[in-house]
Order: sequence, then C-alpha cells, then structure tokens
Amino acid sequence: MYWTSVDSPLGPLLLTAAPDGALTSLSVPGQKGARPVPDGRRPDRGPFRAAEEQLAAYFAAELKEFHLELRAEGTAFRERVWAALDTVPYGATTTYGEIAARIGASRPAVRAVGGAIGANPLLIVRPCHRVIGADGSLTGYAGGLERKVRLLGLEGAW
Repeated sequence: MYWTSVDSPLGPLLLTAAPDGALTSLSVPGQKGARPVPDGRRPDRGPFRAAEEQLAAYFAAELKEFHLELRAEGTAFRERVWAALDTVPYGATTTYGEIAARIGASRPAVRAVGGAIGANPLLIVRPCHRVIGADGSLTGYAGGLERKVRLLGLEGAW
C-alpha cells in the first residue's frame, strides 16, 4: 500500500492507494474510522499525482468532477450506497432517504444507508458531504461538520 499527505484548505489529507495506484482512502486528521498510516512505510507521492492535481483544482473551484480510479472495499450494500453517492452532482445536496430510494432500499433502511455513508473511506472524492437531513439540516460527517460546511460552501450548496 502507498500513502501520502496532501495539504488542503481543510488541513492535511491522508491518501492511500493500492499497489496498482487506485485510490483506496482519503481521510482527515481526527476522522472516525480513518485508515491509519501504514507502520514502517514511508510516504510515496508517485501514485498520487493525479489525485493531488485534481484536489488542488477542486479546492480552487476549477474542478467539479473527479476522474480518479477509486477502490473502496465494503459489503455489497455499502458499495451500492457509495455508487449512489458518486451520482450526486457538484453543487447539489441529497438526503439519506433519497439515497435509499436510489438503491431500491426500503424506508426502514435509511439508518443503514447512513451507516454506509459514514463508513465511506474516500472523503471529498466520493461526495458524502453532499448528504443532508430530510429537513435540510446538516447531519454527521466523518470529517467533522465544520469541514462539511466548508465543502458545501465551496460548491455553492450551503
């Protein structure tokens, strides 16, 4: 596994990648459930050039859609939820209930959808920050609500 740290307006971002270069996680300091830095491994920026360039363009409001190879492993349910997150466009928000409906889950499954969204290992590039409460309120974000507000503000959605 490869890893690097990238400076951003949200603070340092920790990126990890598989041996073939596919991005496996993007996390922030203090994030619940974040992938730890691999013991004994030194950072290697090589596999992350495209991600660094695209993140810089995103934070400069010059990029609205990431084009990176992503590889997050989860249950079939989580992967369906994460695929639905990938369809939420820049500058838009959606609700947990709308994500549940997109994947064909029942209304009682909304809580499980929330759990899958909270387990998203690819913050920012897989836009879980675009999910809000049914009443329009901000709800939890693994990276912290302050970061969620900043991301939504950058995109003009908040």
